[in-house]
Amino acid sequence: MKKNKLFQWVLCAMLLGLAATMPVRADRLKPYIMGNPPPDGMSMLDITNLVELQLASQGFDLSGSYSPYPSATVIIVTNRELRTAAARVKNGGFGVAEHVAVTDVDGKYQVSYVNPAYMGVAYGLGRLKEIAAELTSALGDQFAYGSRKGIDTKSLGPGEYHYMMGMPYFKDVDLLATYPSYAVGVATVERNLAAHAGGTVKVFRIDLPGKQVTVFGVGINKGAHPNSDSKNTDKKIMNVIDFGPNRATAFLPYEMMVQGNKAIALPARYRIAVFFPDTRMIGDHGFTNIMSAPGAILDSLTDVARPAANQDQTQQ
Repeated sequence: MKKNKLFQWVLCAMLLGLAATMPVRADRLKPYIMGNPPPDGMSMLDITNLVELQLASQGFDLSGSYSPYPSATVIIVTNRELRTAAARVKNGGFGVAEHVAVTDVDGKYQVSYVNPAYMGVAYGLGRLKEIAAELTSALGDQFAYGSRKGIDTKSLGPGEYHYMMGMPYFKDVDLLATYPSYAVGVATVERNLAAHAGGTVKVFRIDLPGKQVTVFGVGINKGAHPNSDSKNTDKKIMNVIDFGPNRATAFLPYEMMVQGNKAIALPARYRIAVFFPDTRMIGDHGFTNIMSAPGAILDSLTDVARPAANQDQTQQ
């Protein structure tokens, strides 16, 4: 009897030791969530209206919407929890907007949205569990997608994620312009967006509570150099990288932020890579086919941020 107990103890110790040496399964996240399919027979407009009502029923505030191309509509929402989370973190405003999309894929409509846990971890806002639960209640959660294996959360956070050596991190923001004051910066961006500077369209504006921070959503429908062959519009870029059966339309639009007396944006090389992490470097749908896109996006956002010619930029 004692021998049997001794054997059991030894076996347990061996198993525990083996478990301690085995690699722990990584906590992985994917960038998008597929919501419930809309009812048959509804139009794009009908589905968009329904989605907006469902989001409002869960307390989300509609911040804006646009159609980057005829087969898609992007809806931007936020709420108090998301604004509060974004205000707590340096450059957290880039995550203040939740992106929801309605996409016509070969005659079938998909309702999808950015995975709040993925965005939250990537931008340093945390897992955003309440936001995720509210989105699930509003739109459903069939499955996560956008990366075959997902990204390990330890590799996703600010200061950690980059597509490859030499690529930017979350902290490596692009400085677009400086202004005499925050108020002047916001007014400048509003004026330039109204004039469609850089071939852009204003999608949303969200102000962070208690901060001199305003986040703008910018669609690029013509681009800063419309007569060039540059991949400089939402449609041209997405035609290359968003080709799978489950579409990532919710990637759009781009954010830029007036923070204090500066206008900043995430580098397009970072933002595209983090939301399309499985994209290959070469091939028909590889990054080499949109090599001009980061510079073209920066050109458009710089045009949006550009101060008036007579504006004094020397005051910091």
